[in-house]
Amino acid sequence: MVVNIRKKRELISRILGVGVNRVRFEPDKLEDVADSITRDNMRNLIRNGTIWTIKPRGTSRARAKAKLTVRRKHGSGAGSKKGKKSTRVGKKKLYVVRTRAMRRRLKILKERNDITSEKYWSTYNKINGGHVRSLAHLRDILKE
Repeated sequence: MVVNIRKKRELISRILGVGVNRVRFEPDKLEDVADSITRDNMRNLIRNGTIWTIKPRGTSRARAKAKLTVRRKHGSGAGSKKGKKSTRVGKKKLYVVRTRAMRRRLKILKERNDITSEKYWSTYNKINGGHVRSLAHLRDILKE
């Protein structure tokens, strides 16, 4: 016996405070849903798991995110950049990268015995003090 349960669905949606299309019934227990008349009967069915609600569907952001990633990539070439390198990368970050590179070079030179321990430490301290500007400058200092 097929029972029209549209009114039941509307009543349950009012009980749960959700839209009509979010209400779902257990297909095997449609007879129980059809037999339930009062709101109390409906609440019991909800507690038993015969009736439940599904999550609301939202607008998908997938296409918008894809478009944004493309937009971020475009217009970021060398011709579109303005200002110094330090405007996009912080001064501290540049300092750290440069210092690490110079210290690495010094360590390699010391391990190969190209420089003495005294020369190593004097140059290391110059790097730490900000006297050495770059790897090229470091090379010039070590030649002297």
